[in-house]
Amino acid sequence: MNLRLIGIGAGVLIILSLPLAGAIAGPDFAGQGDGKGGGLLSSLGLSHSSRTPDAARPAAGPERPGPAEQPRTDSRCGPELSAPQGLEAQTCVLESAGQTWGRSYYRNTSGRALDAVLTVMGPAGRTVQIRCAVGAGDEPGLCETPRGDSAGAPDDYSAVAEFAVPDDEGRLLLRSGSNSPAPGDG
Repeated sequence: MNLRLIGIGAGVLIILSLPLAGAIAGPDFAGQGDGKGGGLLSSLGLSHSSRTPDAARPAAGPERPGPAEQPRTDSRCGPELSAPQGLEAQTCVLESAGQTWGRSYYRNTSGRALDAVLTVMGPAGRTVQIRCAVGAGDEPGLCETPRGDSAGAPDDYSAVAEFAVPDDEGRLLLRSGSNSPAPGDG
């Protein structure tokens, strides 16, 4: 190895690290060497000296933007249902920020792919329907309608998901609703 090249590299490294070392150990970037502040944390606005009262501290800059606050989502779900063929599902109506939509959570352990149709029914005969392919496997999945502007009260909406075998007969395996009574409730 070339010793001259190693020496130049070490010198560059020292020169580049001096500002960082000074920020950590020295006065803050405002040049106030009063011993009360300083250091990297205070120069970045992350720490205040415990000896400086809040009223004497300079006003902080604007707050750093955090994640946007998400609007609350209300849901009304029917019971979790299961079919003897290895299918479990629960269907819900969701409402948030003036929009309503339907969602069905499912797990298909039947060993075969299925078809699902999710329908959301609202006031004044409003209906939205979507078809979903339900793959075979033990992983949970969901089927969801597009969101639409709400009209009326949340109780005016209901959702139904129907899971069927995708053949000519379309044999229904499970029907799950957002307002279905729990098994045994009548």
